[in-house]
Amino acid sequence: QVQLVESGGGLVQAGGSLRLSCAASGRTFSSYTMGWFRQAPGKEREFVAAISRSDDSTSYADSVKGRFTISRDNAKNTVDLQMNSLKPEDTAVYYCAVRSRWGVKLPTWDNAYDSWGRGTQVTVSL
Repeated sequence: QVQLVESGGGLVQAGGSLRLSCAASGRTFSSYTMGWFRQAPGKEREFVAAISRSDDSTSYADSVKGRFTISRDNAKNTVDLQMNSLKPEDTAVYYCAVRSRWGVKLPTWDNAYDSWGRGTQVTVSL
């Protein structure tokens, strides 16, 4: 099973930026679709972004489109989430996830993913 460790969370003022990183174990990282999800207090976990295994195509939630960018480095087994123009409503625990199954290219639902990190807290203040 792939082990995932997120880093880069913290406290930032509205309008600021943070870069999250997720490090994955294993030798077949390039064969995984990678995703970022988030969960705010009292809310369900929601999709943020995903990047494909094959051609680095990406998908974003409407709420972050144009502000967040997902990228991957297969040589380093990492996937990053650059978050700009942060808003208080972006406050949440952010989770990295990996999908090893084939099928849907960029799934946005959480049970399409096989392994999860423990999450990193992002807090955006006014």
